[in-house]
Amino acid sequence: MTIHVEVIETSSLGDRSYLAHDGRVAVVVDPQRDIDRVLALAGRLGVRVTHVVETHLHNDYVSGGLALARVSGAAYLVGGAEEVGFDRVPVAGGDRIAVSERMWLDVVSTPGHTFHHLSYVLAGPGGPEGVFTGGSLLFGGTGRTDLLGAEHARTLARHQHASARRLSDLLPDGARLWPTHGFGSFCAATPSGASASTIGREKDVNAVLRMEADDFVTHLLEGLDAYPAYYAHMGARNAAGAEPIDLTPARPADSAELLARLRAGEWVVDLRSRKAFADRHLAGTLSFGLDGPMATWLGWLAPWGTPLTLLGESAEQVAAAQRELARIGIDRPAAASTGTVEQWAGHDPDLIADLTTATFSDLAAARTGEPATARAGEPTGARAGEPAGGLTVLDVRMGNEWRAGHVAGAVHIPLPELPGRLAEVPEGTVWVHCGSGYRAAAAASLLARSGRQVVHIDDAYSHAADAGLPITTSDDKPS
Repeated sequence: MTIHVEVIETSSLGDRSYLAHDGRVAVVVDPQRDIDRVLALAGRLGVRVTHVVETHLHNDYVSGGLALARVSGAAYLVGGAEEVGFDRVPVAGGDRIAVSERMWLDVVSTPGHTFHHLSYVLAGPGGPEGVFTGGSLLFGGTGRTDLLGAEHARTLARHQHASARRLSDLLPDGARLWPTHGFGSFCAATPSGASASTIGREKDVNAVLRMEADDFVTHLLEGLDAYPAYYAHMGARNAAGAEPIDLTPARPADSAELLARLRAGEWVVDLRSRKAFADRHLAGTLSFGLDGPMATWLGWLAPWGTPLTLLGESAEQVAAAQRELARIGIDRPAAASTGTVEQWAGHDPDLIADLTTATFSDLAAARTGEPATARAGEPTGARAGEPAGGLTVLDVRMGNEWRAGHVAGAVHIPLPELPGRLAEVPEGTVWVHCGSGYRAAAAASLLARSGRQVVHIDDAYSHAADAGLPITTSDDKPS
């Protein structure tokens, strides 16, 4: 008999869930809320889900564990120390869970990411196969330790160091690592590009296994940056027990309703690519394309509970956005509309806008007053011939990115703070950039909605220095 582990990727949130099986029965680890993916996978494999386990009460998504356990009749394993509002099988470090006669889970207490975090060693007759580590030991790093409050971050960082060492001492070097976070999730303290790992590899590359406790704690805490505001709602929702997901189509809205919602100041979200948005869009709408981490940034920026109206080119595009948003607890859009910009505008050309785009080379030229290459939109005087002191460069990257280096003279307002700080953006034309263009598109649409003249720098920040723009670090020393 061979034990198989299937990965269920949720790349938009930077997370993974897992289905481990022996050909007959399966255990599911940290399932996302849209459990139809899990049930479909189990059906294709011809296995029955008998156990669902949680490594911790998640802060970055609404769990589908309770719903999956109820639908499948599986045992739902949640840490016995967690205070929850539903029936579960309480487990603790030292427990052994028999999934089948030849496949079992050994529970290991691994506090750090949360106080009651658990890891699960998957084992069979041949010994340990690997370990589901949730937000404990990740590929090249660990889960962050400040999600339960900054006052607990240092204590939990020490726990995180001890827990990682516990796993590395417990398991052979060849044991595989199956973390939930660490693929772009803000639950990870440090990013990693690895797609697979083992305990042995982590001993060679992971700071938590290479540093002593004091050095690791300092290293981890210094690297922490802001995390999405919607995290504040996830833990409580998971502790209460989330209701099943509702992915039925949103109520359709016609052009008159869209305009009424815009006039009321509501968030009407364009799901198309940022390039399509720049070319033409319904004036006043906001750019959060599905070709990027839409749910993370929209869920972070939009006031919690505010009505969201979704605009897409197709019903499939809107449905995909609904699924993404439901994963973070934004259950139902206020309305949705599919079609073309002309249809959304009621075929009134005065309601259709475009957005000027540029590169860092264009910015360098504009700063010196030289003509720049035309791009989509091109409002008169927005770039060509702009005097060096007549434009504002707005950097909407996160704090750690800014401190690592930024364009000299730029204004820094991290994207999550921009909706509340629009009044701080200096007068005149605003050239806005991020790391690659996605966040800058959202920022540019927010600025345009507020009536500002804006240029979206749709370019990789790594090109800024090559364009001749001076780069400084946080202490203003040339880099």
